[in-house]
Amino acid sequence: MSKFSIYLLVGFLFFSCKSNQEAEMVIKNGVIYTMDENQPKVEAVAVSDGKIIFAGSNEEVKKYSGEKTEILDLEGKTMTPGLIESHAHFLGVGYNKLNIDLLQTTSYEEIVEMVAEAAKSAAPGEWIQGRGWHQSKWDSLPKKMVMGFQTQDLLSAISPDNPVYLKHASGHAGFANAKAMEIAGIKNIDPEFSGTKEVEGGEIIRDELGNPTGIFNETAMRLITKHIPKKSIETHKKAIALASQECLEHGITSFHDAGADSLDIAAFKAVVEENNLKTRLYVMLSSGDTAQLSRFYETGPLVGYGNNHLTVRSIKLYVDGALGSRGAWLLEEYEDRPNHFGHETTPMNFVEKVVNEGLANGFQVCSHAIGDRANREVLNTYEAAFKANPEKANNHRFRIEHAQHLTEADIPRFGELGVIPAMQAIHMSSDRPWAIYRLGLARIQEGAYVWKKLLESGAVVINGTDAPVEPISPIASFYSSVSRKTLKKEPEGGYEPSQRMSREEALRSYTLDAAYGAFEEDIKGSIEVGKLADFTVFSKDIMTVPEGEILDTEILYTILDGKIAYKK
Repeated sequence: MSKFSIYLLVGFLFFSCKSNQEAEMVIKNGVIYTMDENQPKVEAVAVSDGKIIFAGSNEEVKKYSGEKTEILDLEGKTMTPGLIESHAHFLGVGYNKLNIDLLQTTSYEEIVEMVAEAAKSAAPGEWIQGRGWHQSKWDSLPKKMVMGFQTQDLLSAISPDNPVYLKHASGHAGFANAKAMEIAGIKNIDPEFSGTKEVEGGEIIRDELGNPTGIFNETAMRLITKHIPKKSIETHKKAIALASQECLEHGITSFHDAGADSLDIAAFKAVVEENNLKTRLYVMLSSGDTAQLSRFYETGPLVGYGNNHLTVRSIKLYVDGALGSRGAWLLEEYEDRPNHFGHETTPMNFVEKVVNEGLANGFQVCSHAIGDRANREVLNTYEAAFKANPEKANNHRFRIEHAQHLTEADIPRFGELGVIPAMQAIHMSSDRPWAIYRLGLARIQEGAYVWKKLLESGAVVINGTDAPVEPISPIASFYSSVSRKTLKKEPEGGYEPSQRMSREEALRSYTLDAAYGAFEEDIKGSIEVGKLADFTVFSKDIMTVPEGEILDTEILYTILDGKIAYKK
């Protein structure tokens, strides 16, 4: 070989070696599920500048290690793409930490005790707020109940001078004390008005004498909430910090925020600009803030703001209420409340207007619909809009949030229309024991929490928790998805077991399919070269451990932008 050829060979080897980029972080010795069908499992990943530059074997990844490379040895632990919460309320998660968290309460008396404690340190006239109570989940019920709800007597007695307002876990009902109702001008009325609907799209629950019980259902909640002092960007920032930390501790790297007004958006942007948002947000604009909608129609969607930390390209509509408060809009009456069909919380002519305007202006529409009537109305409205504007309807990815109770006839329409059911498996786990009393067994079996039927129809099902309605635990929702059991691991065999997801389907619903639900599958949702370096590391292999051990799994690391954002 000539001297010139040797120089060429040496030069080639030198530059070949240099072409292997030195990684900022190498993660190795793991059981890594990629969600990439071409390479479903790998042992190691290399990261640089917040992006994945390699996914493969422990041996091959050595080429990417240098003097400055941070090495994370998983020691056989499991890693997946960063988990994506597909439907929850980001500020609600934070404010649940700032206010009274009632999510784990098991009786009315326990709520009263917590409010009494808060009242001791409250300033005169200060509003006491909380969220999370759910009467259908209590271990015991108070003696006095009206239309399935407790009354305000005890709450008013322990806080006579401070107004109290406590949101139902679902967010679709509220509980106020006498002082709060006095401020709102809610007075006693004649007995003939007891128990009747008094607000369009909602109701004030009254007892047999016509006295308000303190329960305000659906749109009636506004009679109280409009008197609560408005929040500020500064208090929002505190809630954002708490919510971000909560997400990281639960392995969540991205979050679909289900409804934000102008103040919320301003706070999100401010925190992004300060480089303090520790979770990626995909935000739905609240349809109730019509001025904000008009502004966004003019400017168009906001995509990838602040290094892919904030995207605003969808709109949230509320079409009905919740099953727990009997606000879900049904085709047939409630099993446990005759002649009651729930509430159309937003007039369908307004829904139709927003659906058509959103489609025309490049915004995805995400409609809250729980009852079978609400789901049918939304599907009909979407279908009409797609037919009227087929060009814009191409790749629309419109969603129905919750899609909890469907008829057999409407289930295939999701796949046919390309509508994404954004469901929360943990709702089945939490609600199924009492939902049967609302719907009856036949309706439950036909179309309640039917993830598998929807998947088989060709729909893309995405997953979440609806926090703070439920605890923000992907592990709990994953368990519910594959077991169809409560978090107490009951009943044996699960509820309607034919509707279980496989473990791969459940993981997809929290990763690649969830990214698809936000038009983000090209940048996240799987571990592939070029995608964002967002990962979740588990203490157990959730894809193979016995079902009973899934709930014992912990989050060991949450990695965002190629940096360890949380370590247990």
